Amino acid sequence: MSDWQCTTLGEVITQVSRTVRVEDLAEARYAGVRWYAGGVYDRETVPAEKIKGKTLYRIKRGDIVYNRMWATKASFGVVKDDADGCFVTNDFPVFMVNPGAILPEYVEAIFHTASFQSEAASRAAGTTERRRLHARDFVNIPVVLPPLPMQERIVEVISAVDNQITALEAEAEAAHMVLRRLRAELVNDQDVPAVRADEVFEITMGRQRAPKYASGPYMTPYLRSANVGYGTLDLSDVLEMNFDPKEREVFGLVPGDVLVSEGSASQSAVGMPVMWRGELPEPICFQKTLMRYRAIEGVSVPAFVNHWCLWAYESGAFLDIAGGTNIKHITAMRAVRMPVRLPDLADQERIAAEFDTMSEVITAIRAEAHRLRKVRAGLLLGLLDRTIEIESAERGV
Repeated sequence: MSDWQCTTLGEVITQVSRTVRVEDLAEARYAGVRWYAGGVYDRETVPAEKIKGKTLYRIKRGDIVYNRMWATKASFGVVKDDADGCFVTNDFPVFMVNPGAILPEYVEAIFHTASFQSEAASRAAGTTERRRLHARDFVNIPVVLPPLPMQERIVEVISAVDNQITALEAEAEAAHMVLRRLRAELVNDQDVPAVRADEVFEITMGRQRAPKYASGPYMTPYLRSANVGYGTLDLSDVLEMNFDPKEREVFGLVPGDVLVSEGSASQSAVGMPVMWRGELPEPICFQKTLMRYRAIEGVSVPAFVNHWCLWAYESGAFLDIAGGTNIKHITAMRAVRMPVRLPDLADQERIAAEFDTMSEVITAIRAEAHRLRKVRAGLLLGLLDRTIEIESAERGV
């Protein structure tokens, strides 16, 4: 179709500078731009006396903004109502669209494409990850430009998918909040007598990492705090140390064990728990940055241990017992003294089964949202390179 053009951003957007003197402000609402085209947002409000620079730049709804220091992370966005009237520094170039040529929403769609993000990253200059993308290079990035009516149709199709993703994410978050409330009520039931944690869980600190373990005849994969998130495991970078057969018995993991991050410079990461479900073949061990919570046969069940650790993280109970100033540490000595309100085995199994079912539903909803994000990416690519007809896309949504 001859009415589609190959052009550059500079042909359809214009840089603007709405300069405001800091001395004329009482405070400033700063905007930020999320990575991976996550959008422009109202970041924080700062009193004028705490602002170091002399000038700021006001942004308006529909503006195009990017963070020149994080172009390699696709820090591009379009200003929406919530960030209208915010301010940015000169590290955030601001542009207006030519309304007769391109829609802000279409620019936003382009920002999500892998080809645009790759091109922007390749044009950024510097020697570190935070390479800078100058405005003159940003505006020279090539773009595919269909006529305005076609842009509108493409935006409508992508927005329909976005709305489905947003609805799924909201549903998952609402269900997760219900699960957290129920967990707080049932896992920490005040009507159940409290006992020490070491009476109901086997709690073991991982082995210290040391140069002498860097090689040997029993090299073994091990997990560390970098692998543990909030109910999630990241196994993309699993390291190895030498654990002899006896050490494997002490520090080995079996399905049902719960790993808890014992310390971090970030308070939000202290006590993050995840259940080990045998994702990697045995033997696999764990480092001292983690504690292992294991059920005691006849006293506790693994699934309840998992939900208790999740409650202890969510409620801040783990953080409350953490010591340290800059880096918080739980330590095994403090962990074993934590009070646990332990129901009988039958109630543990019933409570854990209910929570596991809810967790599975939440996981399924999030998986569907993840699938739709992939569908969105493929759909957008197909619409822009015209391998997908807009009419078929409109019927699909």
